[in-house]
Amino acid sequence: MNANPPSEIRLHKKSSTLELVFVNDIEYQLSAEYLRVHSPSAEVRGHGQGQEILQTGKRQVKLLNIEPIGNYAVKLIFDDGHESGIYSWHYLHELCTNKDVLWKAYVSKLKAKGASRDELPPGVQVVNIRPISSD
Repeated sequence: MNANPPSEIRLHKKSSTLELVFVNDIEYQLSAEYLRVHSPSAEVRGHGQGQEILQTGKRQVKLLNIEPIGNYAVKLIFDDGHESGIYSWHYLHELCTNKDVLWKAYVSKLKAKGASRDELPPGVQVVNIRPISSD
């Protein structure tokens, strides 16, 4: 399904947010972290249903650049080296209009896996530890 392209796209490098203006001048602000963890690339989505790869440690990721892909999409380039996601107008609109639901689902998945939005120092691994009972 195709969607109309946004009438404006602005990359705010200082805040690392992407501002999109769609029909009726509705403005949306999407953080680099949100866009990175919801990348439409195979690196994030896998190659089929159930093969998604939970993205962790992306709180500080920065959005470096935007490249147009024909008349239907943009490629976003992040400072962690990720640049394989092609964000169609339809997908960007979906990310904008479903932001709250998608973000809550992402945070819930992180919590369920004991993972974090923050990058861990090299060699440190998150493990699930049960509290010691005091009886």
